[in-house]
Amino acid sequence: MIMTDQNTTEQQPSTLPSLSAEELERINALSYEQARDQLIQAVQALEAGGLDLDASMRQWQLGEALARRAQTLLDDVRTQLDAAQANQASAGATAGTQSNLEQ
Repeated sequence: MIMTDQNTTEQQPSTLPSLSAEELERINALSYEQARDQLIQAVQALEAGGLDLDASMRQWQLGEALARRAQTLLDDVRTQLDAAQANQASAGATAGTQSNLEQ
């Protein structure tokens, strides 16, 4: 007798809620302050409790997307500040020299 595995499970589609492309697009258009404020609201909703599993997962996903947006904006500002500081440092090194006048 040949035994086969009859308990093989097939991949079921996830029934967990996820953010739509439109929602992600809307989040990616938010300013830092808007993303931060909405993130605070999502965290407060989770902390308050009383949400079912689907609503909790949705709030968590929303919070994650909002946190990524806010962090991306902060990273962009840091990059710009670093570039400005580097530019200022190089300009200061040549201030009052002939090479400064040649630019």
